[in-house]
Amino acid sequence: MIVKEDFLNKLRRFFGLNLYEAKIWTALLSRGVSTAGELSDIGNVPRSRAYDILESLEKKGFVVMKLGKPIKYIAVEPKEVVERVKKLIRKDADNNIKKLKDLETTEVIKELDSLFKQGIEFVEPSDLSGAIRGRHNIYSHLESMVKNAQKSVTIVTSSKGLIRKLETLKPTLEKLNKKGVRIRIAANVNKDNKGYVKDISKIADVKHMSKPEARFVVVDGKEIMFMTMSDEEVHPTYDIGVWVNTPYFATALENILSHTWQKLDNANKVKV
Repeated sequence: MIVKEDFLNKLRRFFGLNLYEAKIWTALLSRGVSTAGELSDIGNVPRSRAYDILESLEKKGFVVMKLGKPIKYIAVEPKEVVERVKKLIRKDADNNIKKLKDLETTEVIKELDSLFKQGIEFVEPSDLSGAIRGRHNIYSHLESMVKNAQKSVTIVTSSKGLIRKLETLKPTLEKLNKKGVRIRIAANVNKDNKGYVKDISKIADVKHMSKPEARFVVVDGKEIMFMTMSDEEVHPTYDIGVWVNTPYFATALENILSHTWQKLDNANKVKV
């Protein structure tokens, strides 16, 4: 049996298998029931590895060992395998989350915090900057910035960027609003994001700004995150954000925006 390498790679990626596991599994699927020796020949896998691989697949729920001699294995229906893998992933994720939560109460995190505080004392303010690649990483860093806000959060973004940011940051912004943090958002309001605007206007001052469609966030007049490219032109994985801890420039940027803020249209009054 010949299985294309591209197909095997997809199986490895989706199901978390190694190459030999993918080969043995597809070989068994093609036979329904078979011995380890037969599967090693069909899948072109060393016989010395076949039993270990089948034992691994059995533990993961991909195969069932048939009673009797010689030992044979039965393939589990792929749809059932998908459900089993989903359960395993959820279980592993829950276990890992629990470990991390438990870590918060241990001495380990205190030692890590201590190391960080010691190290940050030697960092020049101009060094507190970085380029962040990939929209997922950008939004993770944005969330970290915003949740530590004490006074203000200013968001200027595109029409699509408004939707993405609110889907990610809304719970955090709601908490900040309860703490009295001032939240301002300027974006191109249209029919696609109007519903989001109506919802977030309960906790933020939202303005319509059609041009320019810049994308940046300022927190407490100290930190800035700005995106270097238009989100209409760049793929999410290639998006780049530049983070800078610069009270001098961040305050200046907020002041410039404040001078024009009242001139912008109220987002809820914009006809779309």
